[in-house]
Amino acid sequence: MCLATPVRIEKLIGERRALVSQGKATAEVDVSLLKDPRPGDHVIVHAGYAIETLSLADAEERLALFHTLEELSGKPPG
Repeated sequence: MCLATPVRIEKLIGERRALVSQGKATAEVDVSLLKDPRPGDHVIVHAGYAIETLSLADAEERLALFHTLEELSGKPPG
């Protein structure tokens, strides 16, 4: 099973690519599947493609759920 965490678009790189971040991690992804991606948008990325735009509230809720799962697993963060 694959779980995708929300990431934030930091900047667009041309028409199809963007630099995204979550915490200290950054990556370059394809945003061509999104309608009008913009810096500051929160998106779900799967296999290198941004596939869904989220509201800030939805992104924060999902990140909180992942944090809870991490705590319940007994593994240290990161």
